[in-house]
Amino acid sequence: MKQEHEYLTRHGSCLKVQEILRIKTEAEKALEDPKMALFLRAIEGLPKFKSKHCKLDQDVVEVGAPEELQPSEKQLFDPALKAFIPWKKGPFRLFGTTIDSEWRSDLKWNRLHGNFTSLQGKRVADIGCHNGYFMFRMAAQNPELVIGFEPYAKHLINYQLIQQYAQVPNLAFELLGVEHIHFYPRFFDTVFCLGILYHHTDPVGLLRKIYESLRPGGELIIDCQGIPGGEPHALVPSGRYARARGIWFLPTLSCLSNWLRRTQFRDLQCFYGQALSSEEQRRTEWAPIDSLQEFLDPNDSSKTIEGYPAPWRFYVKVKR
Repeated sequence: MKQEHEYLTRHGSCLKVQEILRIKTEAEKALEDPKMALFLRAIEGLPKFKSKHCKLDQDVVEVGAPEELQPSEKQLFDPALKAFIPWKKGPFRLFGTTIDSEWRSDLKWNRLHGNFTSLQGKRVADIGCHNGYFMFRMAAQNPELVIGFEPYAKHLINYQLIQQYAQVPNLAFELLGVEHIHFYPRFFDTVFCLGILYHHTDPVGLLRKIYESLRPGGELIIDCQGIPGGEPHALVPSGRYARARGIWFLPTLSCLSNWLRRTQFRDLQCFYGQALSSEEQRRTEWAPIDSLQEFLDPNDSSKTIEGYPAPWRFYVKVKR
């Protein structure tokens, strides 16, 4: 969707455009991977039009009404949706089909909502945007621009499946990671970093890059998986954590707070801290995979299957 990237032309004077384009060009080669062929085929044969039915300001993001698809089109659309199983983020209702994803992203959004400055007219970054659920929710507040950072090609195609009917004009999806956000110096009013920091080997370095991307006075909203405890410690698993690879640093709230203070953020507010619940992450028809219940010790839910402290979620707001 070429129009999504027109912001690079509009704001080129304050962005590192050449670096962005270089990384984008390299990242988009992932779309040529044979593993992506299934997903590309799933959306290529679908009709292309802007739906008259689009509701972004509710728990279930709705795009498309059932009567907008002809019976023959519906026969193509349902298998296209199923091609993306497991759906990790949602919920969505697409042309009458309700997709109950593994993660109840609406629960997270409802906790976040009211704890950040209005996004109206703002430039916003959604780091690790996955299939765009939070981008669509953000768009309901009429921001100037929301840029989703997500390096995985499958998630881009999943987003395009929805956006080709929603056609929300102020959204842009980039195959970039959080490590590239400093190519947008002093550009964003608000940055959302939801479920990202603990997946990286250098969370403090990433916080520094996010700091560079924010305008003075801009807000950073963080959802970070961590562990309970009062000391400023972080758990570094020896291997998998809750059966997941790529988990590096799981901080206590005190540790996360120190990371933020030492990267010059100010006015720290923690507005949520609870153990992760199977109400929020669970197996569903649209995500028929092992989920949180299977990741915890069956005899002691305060521990993971490996014996580590079970995951907590910390939601924190800070300013540059």
